[in-house]
Amino acid sequence: MMTIVVYGISNCDTVKKTRLLLDSKKVSYQFHDFKKVAPTAALIKSWLNDFGADVLINRRGTTWRNLNDSDKAIADGDVKKNEHGLIKLLMDNYSMIKRPIIQSGNTAMIGFDEAKILALTKKQKN
Repeated sequence: MMTIVVYGISNCDTVKKTRLLLDSKKVSYQFHDFKKVAPTAALIKSWLNDFGADVLINRRGTTWRNLNDSDKAIADGDVKKNEHGLIKLLMDNYSMIKRPIIQSGNTAMIGFDEAKILALTKKQKN
């Protein structure tokens, strides 16, 4: 059975909701708290490949609003041209990453969608 990993920040309401759902369904998972262990460059790169910058970056949060214009330009620019800069920006500002990210094997999803979360966990039980 594949291990399910929930990535996020423990005080995030959406992460809390996801963890409560998994706990209520008795789904075992590991929780990766960005505040305790920041996401690695390799992990962020894989998420950029899976979701794209437009989905991965939370442009509605405080962290985004507090970025300077040059950092916003990196996030809004061509990922292929400045992937390294974007990865570094997200490593330094991990609360800009939408959450939760739920990963199971080679399958990952982002955000809270109860049906999709439960479908992902069912795949792992089979």
